[in-house]
Amino acid sequence: MNKHLLRAISVAIAPAAALMLTAAVPASAASAGPASPAGTLAQAARLKCHVSMTNSHPRDYTSTGVQVRTAPFAAIETVAHYRTVNHPKRRTANSAGHRTVWYYISGATPGFRVVVDVYVSRHGRTGSCATAFTPHR
Repeated sequence: MNKHLLRAISVAIAPAAALMLTAAVPASAASAGPASPAGTLAQAARLKCHVSMTNSHPRDYTSTGVQVRTAPFAAIETVAHYRTVNHPKRRTANSAGHRTVWYYISGATPGFRVVVDVYVSRHGRTGSCATAFTPHR
């Protein structure tokens, strides 16, 4: 067999072998903590999620953006938790994994810290992160 074909076969088989090894770990070892192979696999399955605000102290009647970085084309849900209402929005990341979700700040309570939870998902993998902003007059 030529070495390129052998390498291609070994690269193709490696993920399946790793999955079989993970499935073969006894339940007692899988619950041992993050150092176990099952714990490592669960952490690897988490989708990256990084978030920041375009303006963390927006004035009333302006807009502020929730800047999300995740996997390319991932589904994004943001939920802004205002004092009296939760405001969800759904978007999709672009090919670089970026998306800015804009919130219009109407008469939000000045000085009340609005936490924005962000949930991302793609191909069965999920992740989450959060940021916040504080409106002012």
